[in-house]
Amino acid sequence: MKVCVFTLGCKQNEAESASIMQGLKERGYEVTEELCPADLYLLNTCAVTAEAERKSRQAVSRMRKFHAEAPIIVFGCASQHDPMEFEKKEGVVRVAGAMCKDKIFSLVEECMSDPTPMSGVLPSETAFCELPVPARTRTRAYLRVQDGCDRFCSYCLIPYLRGRSRSRRLGSVVTEAQQCGAKEIVLTGIDLSSYRDGENDLGDLLLALRSVPARIRLGSLETGIVTDGFLRKMQEAGNILPHFHLSLQSGSTKVLRSMNRRYTREEYLAACGRIYDAFPDAAITTDIIVGFPTEGEEEFEESLSIIGEAKFARVHAFPFSAREGTNAAKLKDLPPAVKKERMERMLACCRAAEESYVSRFLGRELTALFEEDGGYTENYIRVFCKSANEGTMSKVRLVKRCEGGAECEIIQQLT
Repeated sequence: MKVCVFTLGCKQNEAESASIMQGLKERGYEVTEELCPADLYLLNTCAVTAEAERKSRQAVSRMRKFHAEAPIIVFGCASQHDPMEFEKKEGVVRVAGAMCKDKIFSLVEECMSDPTPMSGVLPSETAFCELPVPARTRTRAYLRVQDGCDRFCSYCLIPYLRGRSRSRRLGSVVTEAQQCGAKEIVLTGIDLSSYRDGENDLGDLLLALRSVPARIRLGSLETGIVTDGFLRKMQEAGNILPHFHLSLQSGSTKVLRSMNRRYTREEYLAACGRIYDAFPDAAITTDIIVGFPTEGEEEFEESLSIIGEAKFARVHAFPFSAREGTNAAKLKDLPPAVKKERMERMLACCRAAEESYVSRFLGRELTALFEEDGGYTENYIRVFCKSANEGTMSKVRLVKRCEGGAECEIIQQLT
């Protein structure tokens, strides 16, 4: 019996799908993550933007092109947000929602014995949902440590779909990290900064992971966690990579306030300064929303200027998309032409920032973990080398800027 598990959206979704795939393999199923002919399809959806939801709905039709008679189970954030949109689609037999993903396995067994469509979303969860340890990998593994969010940013649906913040037990995280076999582990969570197991916070978790024979990369962080104490714990752990995806969203304090982001422009820049003091070669990457309803030209200029002031290594910029059910959706949207023009200016600024950051390291020696189509250095520079083998860790020298990163030469293969 062949099952296709197809995933859209964030690294958390990828990690959850990898665990579900492993659980299915342990139950005797043949499993693939590529869209292809299969006996059953599982669709892990995304609702971070309206476009993500549209792609999630389209994925149902894509699956049916491979096998029109195969049942489809839909789960994830988009199905939690609007289950009816999926229930009415031909071929969908179960809509499971964004929580209690450990119940997916019983749904699969159900569908194999009775594929009759049924309504109903899985219940909410109040504790962290444990899933099977994903299959071992030679390169990078995503490790779920937290779920849910209590921040309620004015533009974001995720707290309503994923539920309140809940964390995985520290011992469970360490056990999976030790077992996964990956050379790089990425800690993921919907709000990773809020990780807490009793008296242990995220910094304590990093200290507990210092004995794991892998380098550890952090997922997205919030400004408030960047304290001198947290950075000292990172340094003490010794295997935490100097890459900080520090969520920004706007360079304007006025806009941040209307987004319900709980920091100012000045506080964000101060956090960047603390990072550079502790890790001079650190990569700080971020997200910026362009064209939020309260963003005037002056506020947009502040977002442009903070890119240089924060010395970002990379910026993911995207236009504001109103999400029904959020406070921001009640605000008057900016004209599409304004958002389009600002996006063009923002993307040009983002390209210049990445060029500047990568150029700093030309001629420098770094350590890269190579995957199938290139690798990443410890400070998240994408590198390419024709002689590199997938799954190897090597000391490299960056020799030339290229599209997407830098070409490099291998000085020494480490593992």
